[in-house]
Order: sequence, then C-alpha cells, then structure tokens
Amino acid sequence: MPKGIGRGDYKALPEKYRAYHDAIAAGIPMSRIYCDPFRTLAHGTDASFYRLIPKIVVKVRTPDEIALLLRTAHLLSVSVTFRAAGTSLSGQSVTDSVLVVLAGGWRKHRVFDGGDRIALEPGILGSEANAFLAPFGRKIGPDPASINHCMIGGIAANNASGMCCGTAQNSYRTVESMKVILHDGTHLDTADPLSRKAFVESHPGLVE
Repeated sequence: MPKGIGRGDYKALPEKYRAYHDAIAAGIPMSRIYCDPFRTLAHGTDASFYRLIPKIVVKVRTPDEIALLLRTAHLLSVSVTFRAAGTSLSGQSVTDSVLVVLAGGWRKHRVFDGGDRIALEPGILGSEANAFLAPFGRKIGPDPASINHCMIGGIAANNASGMCCGTAQNSYRTVESMKVILHDGTHLDTADPLSRKAFVESHPGLVE
C-alpha cells in the first residue's frame, strides 16, 4: 500500500473492490489510487447537496489507464463514475463505487480552421476554451452559468447549454467528433474512417 494508507483501509473494501484495486494497480501508480477514509470522504460530494462516499478514487492521466479501468470494471461488474470539475447541481459526479477523477490532467487543445473548430481534452475549463478561441472571434457553443469552473468533460457529458445558446448550440449540436473508450477498453475515434470501420466490424451487436 502507498505511504499514508493503512492496510486496514484496503482490507475494509468488499472483495470485488479489492480485486478491482489490485487489477488497476498493475497499470496505474498507487499514488493515484485512494481508498483511505479521508480522501474518499473529500471526494464524496460535488456541487450538489448529495453525498456518496466512493470506495475507491482513481486519478487518471492517459487513455490507456481509462481503458484498463473500464475493462476491469466490466469484468468484475463494478460501476464507475467519472468526474471532471464536479460542478453539477444534480449529483451525477458522486458515487459509492469507483470515482474516476480527470481534474489535474487532460489539458491539451488545438485550434483548427481559423477558430471554426477546436479540439479539447476533458480537463480544460469552458472559459479557457473560449480564451483559446477569442483571438479568432469565436467561442464554444454551450454557455453554462458555471463556465468559469466547469470542464469540457462535464460540458460534453451533460449536454450543457446555457441562457444564450439554448438548444441550438448546446454540446450535442456543436460536437463534430469525439474519441470514445468503451466498456471493453476499445478506442473509437469518430473522426477517423478506419477507426469507425474497425468499430463496426468488432462490435456489430452494439452497432445494431
């Protein structure tokens, strides 16, 4: 166990969560996997009034780490919840199972076509995305009230809109493509024809 986390915290986990912990620890540093009562308690709330204490908190930094988390969760029937900034008022970024935290990483971006398009990783704030686009006289479609604090991951996942964009320029209507990691660890890039073709061939049931 990592320094500062007692064996008792790990042993207190239900059996399938211990198995999950051990499996993901093979590919994710122990310094980013928490099961102690202090840090799990700290992650037990978001901007809503709900409280659910996660059994395990994992900070992820790469797509391969997410693939490992999801593949293992699928095999062990462990539910996983993702959190970017945790600014939602509805409680969808709290869980009593495994909480996967993106904040602190996922900061890359790239502007295309004179600001007509922008590629964003999920750890970028909405206001930062607009700052990247400001020199081109552009901004992202969604304008949620929490845009100075919420992150692109949550903006996309929640189909964020806002007082100005309404439903005409919400997340779903302004996303051109997305990189997706499925429950079995499969990577899908919807902008890549070869990736789409491979997905159709490998997951015919899901496509159907």
